[in-house]
Amino acid sequence: MKFFITMLFFAAISSFVYANNAILIKELDAAIAQRDTYTESKMHGISELKRALAFSQQIKNQDMIYKYYVELAYEYQSFVYDSAYHYIEQAKLQAKRNADEVLVNYAKTRQGFILLSGGLFKEAIDTLYSMSMDNMPDSIKCEYYSVTARSYYDLADFIQGTTFYNHYIDQGNSYLDSALQYAESNTNTYWAIESLRRMKHSDWRGARHAFEYWMQNHDLPRHHFGIATSSLGYIFSITGHKNQAIKYLTMAAIADIKTATKETVALRNLASLLYEQGEKKKAYEYIIIALEEATYFNARHRKIELATILPIIEGERLEMVEKQRNTFGWLSGTLAILALLVFTFLLIILRQLKKITQVKIVLQKTNNSLSEMNKNLVEANIIKEEYIGYFFTINSGYIEKLDALHKSLSRKIVSRQYDDVLSVIKHNDLKLEREKLYQYFDEVFLKLFPNFVEAFNQLFAQGDQILLKKGDFLTPELRIFALMRLGIKDNEKLAKFLNYSVNTIYTYKTKVKSKSLFRESFEDKVMAIRAT
Repeated sequence: MKFFITMLFFAAISSFVYANNAILIKELDAAIAQRDTYTESKMHGISELKRALAFSQQIKNQDMIYKYYVELAYEYQSFVYDSAYHYIEQAKLQAKRNADEVLVNYAKTRQGFILLSGGLFKEAIDTLYSMSMDNMPDSIKCEYYSVTARSYYDLADFIQGTTFYNHYIDQGNSYLDSALQYAESNTNTYWAIESLRRMKHSDWRGARHAFEYWMQNHDLPRHHFGIATSSLGYIFSITGHKNQAIKYLTMAAIADIKTATKETVALRNLASLLYEQGEKKKAYEYIIIALEEATYFNARHRKIELATILPIIEGERLEMVEKQRNTFGWLSGTLAILALLVFTFLLIILRQLKKITQVKIVLQKTNNSLSEMNKNLVEANIIKEEYIGYFFTINSGYIEKLDALHKSLSRKIVSRQYDDVLSVIKHNDLKLEREKLYQYFDEVFLKLFPNFVEAFNQLFAQGDQILLKKGDFLTPELRIFALMRLGIKDNEKLAKFLNYSVNTIYTYKTKVKSKSLFRESFEDKVMAIRAT
């Protein structure tokens, strides 16, 4: 009895969370629809800061000039990478002109964070290592160690699965412990560090409680709210609570959209979870938006991560369309068979009616065969009723399943417009959709790897290079190696995405490699082509 009550309780909780997630997803969709409005609002605030900076420069107030450079860098840091870097560089130069070492180190710390957000891990770590924390206030030390810790955490995430992963995690943990020593107790900064520390030590229960306590007992600034909800989403995902993970990732994505945060990790992770849950259409929609946001911000590592996921989700979407097309073809074929059966039954009935007419004539001529003729007539009526009843029962069942499109086909079949039926079936060809998919993939890939074709051709002699005219997209051979460059190396997956046979993929790859100047290391050379 207790077990039954417990199961009912958890079922009720699960249903409530699922319904709440549906409401949050609608709120996220509404926020996405207003993306341009939030971006305009962000730009308006930035314009106000630029006017204040110009006035400070006019009156030569050096302290205020530094202040507005830092504030502009902060506004741009998750919005537009290039602008963020420009203004923090100006802030650093201004601090040097003011001969203020504390402000110089603060600017360099923020510069390290901006470089990190743009995917420039080495440059971020080099910038952070160029500073000395001697005689620096605790607030600067706390931020310095926090940013350095995140540098190693992000670097570990980027190379996840390699032997260096644990080394970078350990270094990040060490720096985060140092940051915690300089954080003011029971503040937003303290709980941001403490919650992250527990999470990076895989203390999922402790991390969850820390994030929840922080959110419930403090007024979180906008960036802290996004970090807390996104982190809770990750924790619930790792511990197997997918619905809760979707809830918090959706909240984080909403916060990112409303604050015009373009470095949106939450939306990408939400798309991955929805894909796992079978929500492939919504996952595709969100992954495209996440790619657009990452491209706007120019986060190199985020674009690479998204470009790796996109072909997989898009391939699944295409497979779903193919299944729908196959179902449509099967149902159309079934209707054609039914039409043939109806035509056959009508011929049989007409023949039987003809026989009945003949029998009636015979009956008029002879009373001796009246009984036999009546039996034939009854038999014919039974046959007619059975065939018609069978036809309408079967036909009615399919009509109820087929919806508006199939109703149209039924009317054409009943009207014997068979050519129109075939025309409708042939019209639903997936070739155009597949070409659009490849064109879109090529455009996205060439944005990420604008020098790919040029670098690829350097692996061949002059006469064996693949030359594309201006405006052309990738050839099948280039597309295969473009997908491989994104990490999709399995021949079956390549064949499935490109609608080729596995043997065709193998043939393409062998043919191209045989012409290369680097046959033994050809694939390594392709994988070494960099995005710019």
